Amino acid sequence: MSRLAPGVLREAIIDTRAITENVRHLRALVGVDVMAVVKADGYGHGAVRAAAAALAGGATRLGVTDLTEALQLRRGGIDAPILAWLHAPGTSFDEAVASGIELGISSMEQLQQAAAAASADRSVGVHLKVETGLGRNGIAPAEFGRVFAEAARLERIGRLRVTGLFSHLSNASPDDDRAALARFDEAQAAASHAGLAPRLRHLAATAAAIDLPETRLDCVRLGLGIYGLSPFDDRSPAELGLRPAMTVRAAVAAVRRVPAGHGVSYGYAYRTDRETTLALVPAGYADGVPRQASGAGPVVITGRRFRVSGRIAMDQFVVDVGNAPVQVGDEVVLFGDPSMGVPGAEEWADAASTINYEIVTRIGPRVHRREAGA
Repeated sequence: MSRLAPGVLREAIIDTRAITENVRHLRALVGVDVMAVVKADGYGHGAVRAAAAALAGGATRLGVTDLTEALQLRRGGIDAPILAWLHAPGTSFDEAVASGIELGISSMEQLQQAAAAASADRSVGVHLKVETGLGRNGIAPAEFGRVFAEAARLERIGRLRVTGLFSHLSNASPDDDRAALARFDEAQAAASHAGLAPRLRHLAATAAAIDLPETRLDCVRLGLGIYGLSPFDDRSPAELGLRPAMTVRAAVAAVRRVPAGHGVSYGYAYRTDRETTLALVPAGYADGVPRQASGAGPVVITGRRFRVSGRIAMDQFVVDVGNAPVQVGDEVVLFGDPSMGVPGAEEWADAASTINYEIVTRIGPRVHRREAGA
């Protein structure tokens, strides 16, 4: 990579071709429809660009958390089917219905609100979410009969279409996920008994889609994997045939030669043990660089690997580069594709005692996004 453009302190380069290739690879592996999950601004990659890239790779549907995210995709020119599944109490579904957005339904109240938003010439597509052990939202087993019967009635009179039946897995263990699948089968039987025949049954996200073929059903919801990251602690993206789509980098903002015993950053959690050079990197926890990785986060500067020295501040951190010939403007790569010799998001996750999902999704709005090659 070249130096950052003049005036740019920090940026995230998004390789949309990697997203397309990851979806294509996973689609071939699972052999069923793919719903590409582009919630949380496409896991920090940009929702509209991630959606377009995923659709180019063979995804047939998109998933988001809430209606605001779904409507953003529509405004961005995305016309593929979109499912939004988490709704605030009292949410109006009128705009969603007008925009052709499908609704995840977790209660009788939401079902009735969705039907109320439909019109004589426009029904609403719904996916009924059922509780299978995760303890979050979803129709409780005790409510299956009542809610499914009402959904069937509303479908008969043309107020809605029950397009899907879905739930979510814990990834606690294969046995736990198989137990959830068994509960999902019970929900499916109850739905069928009520007269429902949803076309799409979906349960698996990236981890189960790869490791538990029996959970693939009609469709899988792929999130982390399409961005080229691994959901497993013991397998790298490369081992899964995936390529990370985000590279976060910054430009060295200052260099300073200091003597032994010099304090570095707040609290002097790090002091130099020799005469050395300190490089200032203009990215901090306001940009999503986790403060918990202070003293541990890995970076590559001019092709050499270092780690954060001392505490990560709101806007910047310091790296002790020893006698390396580092200059103002030199590129600092925080994370990207490990096959290119740079740290992966997983390494920052380990340094911060968190998960790679959080590392990419927390990259803040001050970090300029641009597509690779732009």
